[in-house]
Amino acid sequence: MTPLSKRRPFAALGLSLVLFLVLLGGCSLLEQREAAQTTFQQVAAGGGHTCGLTRGGGVRCWGNNREGELGHGGAAGSLTPVDVQGLASGVAAISAGRWFTCALTRGGGVKCWGGNDYGQLGDGSAQTRRRTPVDVRGLARGVAAISTGLWHTCALTIGGGVKCWGWNTHGQLGDGTGIQRLTPVEVVNLDHVVSLSAGDTHTCAVTRSGGVKCWGNNGSGQRGDGGSGWGRPEPVEVAGIHDAVAVSAGGEHTCALTRGGVVKCWGSNDKGQLGDGSRTTRWTPAEVQGLAGGVAAISAGEIHTCALTNAGALKCWGGNGFTRMGEDSFLWNALGDGSDPDHDTHSVRGHRTAPVDVQGLSAGVSAISAGRGYTCAVTGDGAIKCWGSNNFGQLGDGSTAKRLTPVDVRALPVSPIQQTDENKERDEE
Repeated sequence: MTPLSKRRPFAALGLSLVLFLVLLGGCSLLEQREAAQTTFQQVAAGGGHTCGLTRGGGVRCWGNNREGELGHGGAAGSLTPVDVQGLASGVAAISAGRWFTCALTRGGGVKCWGGNDYGQLGDGSAQTRRRTPVDVRGLARGVAAISTGLWHTCALTIGGGVKCWGWNTHGQLGDGTGIQRLTPVEVVNLDHVVSLSAGDTHTCAVTRSGGVKCWGNNGSGQRGDGGSGWGRPEPVEVAGIHDAVAVSAGGEHTCALTRGGVVKCWGSNDKGQLGDGSRTTRWTPAEVQGLAGGVAAISAGEIHTCALTNAGALKCWGGNGFTRMGEDSFLWNALGDGSDPDHDTHSVRGHRTAPVDVQGLSAGVSAISAGRGYTCAVTGDGAIKCWGSNNFGQLGDGSTAKRLTPVDVRALPVSPIQQTDENKERDEE
């Protein structure tokens, strides 16, 4: 045997080791890619559907799909996350409205899909639902943030201005009129904006100086200027706030987060959604009880509110029981404290006028979103947990059972469920 032949077994061993390391590296890369598409950085809770933004920049949605708000191209709803067509990557932020959804791309453009009764998708049409994303006209670039309301949408530009489109009966577009807009229009008398939030029929923004300005409906004092209930089609200053860093507009109430981590709320308070210990409507801001600073983020839902503390804990307050809205009645369990008002539908049992702890989320939460009768949170490991009403599968746990405490959203994509009779009837209209 020659010296060369003596070295061949070691050479073969070295080659095998290299191949093993390459395969191991490939597996690691595949695992990283899969993790990027099945773990989340943001969640957006809407009217009866929810969407999550993956760490890889993709969008997945679940729940109701009556208007195409899931964006998968079909009419079927889904009890677990499904991919939005054309948005597997490249998305920076998402926002869910009542029956529609919008996404901000990493290039600063805006795309929307779902219901479009009032032009809230911004593509120049109305009464035409879109089951896959469409571009918002005039906003291919230059947008820093987006927010969806009941039937209107707003965008914060990189220059600090705001543009809105859709329903405008109450002046919620802020363009000085009450005219419906099918494409974005500039909010008048507003600049240097750093934070934006669209509510049901009003909109609010935080300016660089720390002030808050709101416009639109004020039937329950949600504008916070102490004025009348009439709609205002241009921004007005919220009374007594000069150090805000964020704002969140809900159904008929609004909350602001100050630099010191204090939360102040105003507007409708019939379910305790202002968190001030009462059920009294406030026309100007009132401080939320029991938080005493230390809050990192806030989210206002239809009739409840939640706050994320600096320690990663979650606290919620407001509507959590039997609620009558118009001709409809609901049993909402959006607070996540484990209380169940089902057995007493004629009292206010379950509603909380001050913050309560969400069970199982005393630490480790990174993002929150309060929707219509339910709430979702992103944890530090990229999982999403939701709780509350689940009649459309908006909690994403594979069921339609209400949940009194947080449950895990199933992260892997599945095929959409069969369309419900309600959705079929809607599509046949």
